[in-house]
Order: sequence, then structure tokens, then C-alpha cells
Amino acid sequence: MKTTKIEWTEATWNPTTGCNKVSAGCKNCYAETMAFRLKAMGTKGYEDGFKFTIHPSRLIQPLNRKKPTKYFVNSMSDLFHEDCDFEYIDRIINVIKKTPRHTYQILTKRAHIMYEYFKDKEIPNNIWLGVTVEDKKSGIPRIEYLRKLNVKIKFLSVEPLLEDLGNVDFTNIQWVIVGGESGHKARPMKEEWAINVRNQCEKYNSLFFFKQWGTWGADNVKRSKKANGRLLEGKIWNSSPEPILVNQ
Repeated sequence: MKTTKIEWTEATWNPTTGCNKVSAGCKNCYAETMAFRLKAMGTKGYEDGFKFTIHPSRLIQPLNRKKPTKYFVNSMSDLFHEDCDFEYIDRIINVIKKTPRHTYQILTKRAHIMYEYFKDKEIPNNIWLGVTVEDKKSGIPRIEYLRKLNVKIKFLSVEPLLEDLGNVDFTNIQWVIVGGESGHKARPMKEEWAINVRNQCEKYNSLFFFKQWGTWGADNVKRSKKANGRLLEGKIWNSSPEPILVNQ
């Protein structure tokens, strides 16, 4: 059963919450907005709003779920935040090792810390590692840190796509997700930027997933996210790796 609205996953698991801005993609952070909304509602775990916080009590959540599930790890945070010590990450990875039935999608903007943590470790087959690539300045350099790691599925979240990325080397990148920004302060994404990424995915045999237009449509008109939909050149692009095959 899918328990999240995020199109490319099935559920979220947040053993940490909170973060701080490190690049242009963070400017209109949805998780920050959501965290302060949850704080105002008195939701447990968000008493400090978007301040980085660990939640050891949440470590057991995947253990209690028997159905094989794709988990987006830390949709409300970044596992490799500077304030998250490696000992706590070890505890998270131990849960992942104990639940090979699940698939864990770990996405970060702190690729250098992710690399330092994993560089000398054997990465479980049920982990997919990804980095955010919103622009050339901050996003593109993250790809090299990811590419150096020995993990079966490496993916990119090209969201929000803030500019034309030009020619990008997708060698050994299995999956690329592209999307525009949502919210009333959203920055527009141009159709040709997304098409350029898709064309390069075809060149490198990387799977392509178009997540959304967001607040700005392909016609550069601002409207609701739902009204803009997910069509790119008249087609839904839903390709993604198969968890069962990968984990075997």
C-alpha cells in the first residue's frame, strides 16, 4: 500500500528530521514548510520545527512492516547532515540490513559526506543511493562522488531543475528523476531543459522518470501542480528500477 504522494516511492521513513540550506535547490524547501506546519499542528517529532533532530524511536518502523516496500529515507531531512554522527547512521544501516525485503532510496545534497561514510563499506543490495542535481554549480559535482561508490543503483533527483544542465556524463547512473518546483514561490522549468536530460538518459541507457511540472507548465504558465500534470512531449515517463531484481 502506497503511503506517500511522492511519485517515485511507496513510503517514507524519517529517522531524522530537519535540515539547513546548502544550495540553490534548497531555497523553497518543501520539507521546511511542512515541518513548520506540523509544528503548528502540535505533531510529535516537530516540536523544534526544522532543526536537525534524530528520532531513535523511529528506527523500528521498517522492522514492523512485513510487506516489501520502497522507502524514501529522510524525506524530511538529509541522512548525511553535518550534525548526524556516523554512529547513528550505522544504526540506520543495521535496520536496512535486517530488512532485505525492503528497498531504501537514500537521497542527499551532501554527496561528499555520503562518500566519506560509504567509501570503505560494503553497501547492502537493497540500498539505492542518489544525489540532487538542480544546477551546474552545486548539482553536477555531486555526481562524481556518487559514481565512485560501489552500489547497484545510483540515481539522480534533477528536481527542481533550475537551468539547462548542458552535456552531462550519466555513465553508470541507472536512474534519473526530473521535476519542476512547486509552491507559490516556485521557479519555472523550461521544457527544453527536461528534454535535454531525457535525451541524455537515452544516450547513456539511464532510466528516465518525469515526476512533475510543478507550478509552471510546459507553456510557461503558472497554475496548480495538478493542472500542469506530468506529460513531457505528450507522454508519461515512468521508468524505474525493479526492486526485486536488484535485491536478488
